[in-house]
Amino acid sequence: MNAELNEVFERATQWPAEDQLDLILAAIEIETRRQGAYRASSDELIAIDEALAAVMRGEVASDEDVAAVAARYSSS
Repeated sequence: MNAELNEVFERATQWPAEDQLDLILAAIEIETRRQGAYRASSDELIAIDEALAAVMRGEVASDEDVAAVAARYSSS
């Protein structure tokens, strides 16, 4: 298996930079999953920052809004 992996990596050195980045990110995702720790992507970190900023501005749903959505999607 190591020989096949090495061959793929060797061929990947000729890939466009964007494809090489995809390979790197996939490898990081696998490694992270094996270690039991999650590493958020740049897009996820941006979304988290935006959500936290919205909360800090007071842009949150009311209890009534949350209850209405929960009632709409409940299985009962």
